[in-house]
Amino acid sequence: MNSNINLLIAFCSIAALASCKKVLDKGDLGSIPTDLVYNDSTLVNLNVGYIYDQNLPTWGGNNGGVVNAPASGGTLTDESYGESKFLEGTLTESDVTDFGTALNATNNYGKIRTINMMMTDVDAGTLPLATKNRLKAQVYFFRAWRYFDLVRLYGGVPLVLKPLDGVGQEAKDLALLPRNTTAECIKQITNDLDTAIKYLPGRWPNSADWGRITRGAAAALKGRVLLTYASPQFNPGDLQDRWQAAYTANLQARDLLTTAGFALNSSYADMWFTEVNNPEAVMVTGFNTATGDQSKKNNGYDNATRPSYTGTGGGSNQPSWDMVKAYPMKDGKKPGTSTTYTYTDQTFYKNRDPRFDQTIGYNGALWPMNGNTSYRLWTYFAGGRTTEVKASNTGFYTRKAINPTTQVSDVQFSGTDWMEIRYAEVLLNLGESAVGINRTGSGDEGYAGLVALRKRAGVEAGANGLYGLNAGMSRSDLFDAILYERQIEFAFEGKRFWDLRRWKRMESTMNGIRRKGVIINLKVGAGIPTAAQFADPNNANFRDKVNLDQAYANYFTVEFKDMDTRYAPNWKPAYYFFGIPNSTIANNPKILQNNTWGGPFDPLK
Repeated sequence: MNSNINLLIAFCSIAALASCKKVLDKGDLGSIPTDLVYNDSTLVNLNVGYIYDQNLPTWGGNNGGVVNAPASGGTLTDESYGESKFLEGTLTESDVTDFGTALNATNNYGKIRTINMMMTDVDAGTLPLATKNRLKAQVYFFRAWRYFDLVRLYGGVPLVLKPLDGVGQEAKDLALLPRNTTAECIKQITNDLDTAIKYLPGRWPNSADWGRITRGAAAALKGRVLLTYASPQFNPGDLQDRWQAAYTANLQARDLLTTAGFALNSSYADMWFTEVNNPEAVMVTGFNTATGDQSKKNNGYDNATRPSYTGTGGGSNQPSWDMVKAYPMKDGKKPGTSTTYTYTDQTFYKNRDPRFDQTIGYNGALWPMNGNTSYRLWTYFAGGRTTEVKASNTGFYTRKAINPTTQVSDVQFSGTDWMEIRYAEVLLNLGESAVGINRTGSGDEGYAGLVALRKRAGVEAGANGLYGLNAGMSRSDLFDAILYERQIEFAFEGKRFWDLRRWKRMESTMNGIRRKGVIINLKVGAGIPTAAQFADPNNANFRDKVNLDQAYANYFTVEFKDMDTRYAPNWKPAYYFFGIPNSTIANNPKILQNNTWGGPFDPLK
């Protein structure tokens, strides 16, 4: 993506305007008085661009911090594998330091300070009121975004809505604020988003503004926030007013987005490669394919994820066997329950939901890559050694959003955009909140999003037109079906951890269950091709005509291995609200520890 936002960010930042002479070329912009900067719409937009750059997540929804990074890679869930204190059960109250206490512009409160400073300075400027409102609306969105990240980690946090003075003992004492209740924080977050919804456009008029926050994006984030607040993590009493608020917000989001032309992209596989005016993309982080100029902003994901032996790539983001086995069959039924398609572990790849082949790279998969439309991925062992330069630890690779047309020399410069909120999520958020309010007809709304996504994916409709879903599901069954659909639809998009956590299902999903990988071995004997035959790119007569079913039946063995060997996952109930770091409390004695970590603060209030 090559939007004005990225260009503005590249030219200057709020902290270093000295290098930018867009409007005034007579001197150092860093020395220009603030009131003059905020009287010029171009300079204000530079600062808005900096706030976008500070706050938009990177690939996998990574907001930065101790929790977001592993959550974005799926290593805290059954999607992938990675050792972690979170799953080892040894987390302390000082391990989740996302709260931020240091004077640092890049931690949560440093970013909030930058946001508050901008809103104050815009108000003091002389720009037209309508211009001020639209500028501030984008910034209100990011303040809500930042506070939501804090609240879902810890519960209520101090609400700082104006820039605090930073000089003198009196200013320091005034900055020692106590935690607001969780309810107060949620109210402030939704108020900020309501303001953003009021003043933002449904679509920005120019394609150069692609990636700016819209009215629908603000409404979609509000829907996500209130759905989280209605979920068991925050709502163990199943309060109906929480579900109703979530439903109202998500209905508004769906309607605003639909009116503005947003919809499901027609292709699950290709939607990542449609950038400007992609109907699926509600909230987007833009990247570009620049190779050396100052606006270079490559995404890093493609280069890190594709198999290393293809000529580039790091082979990271490896799916676990648990994730691979989770996918439905072509008729939408779970493996082993379908009466149409028989499932076996030996031929795990056969007759699966089409999203399987569009997400999972497995041994023998036809995976167009590096411009080669007939490329097959071979990832197996022969004679106890991998046929790859560097084997996948789990036996699988993630192929979602790996651009098949990108050449080897260009992979490191991939500019594929990240979609943090997709229209698909809005549909499922609406369906889940409808099921939550538990009234007559809410079940139909719960089905609607599920059916739409499965239809788009290419799952078979079945005789009842429910795409593998059971008719007449209960409220509990529909909740399960929606969470299952989210697991498949948003695989490796950084959503799984937050879903399991807000539904308090980390223990039932992870504890005592060792995540697995596969080892696929090539047999030795008469009539079995050698590893060299499989690997030889010039042996087209064999390579391109290989019958995969025959190969798995006669040539390969599929074995399973525990990935969690040092310990069995042991998520603890206290982790649903992380402890406030001791350094934070030492810095501000008015900050009280959560009651699940020995303190008096109740994050449920």
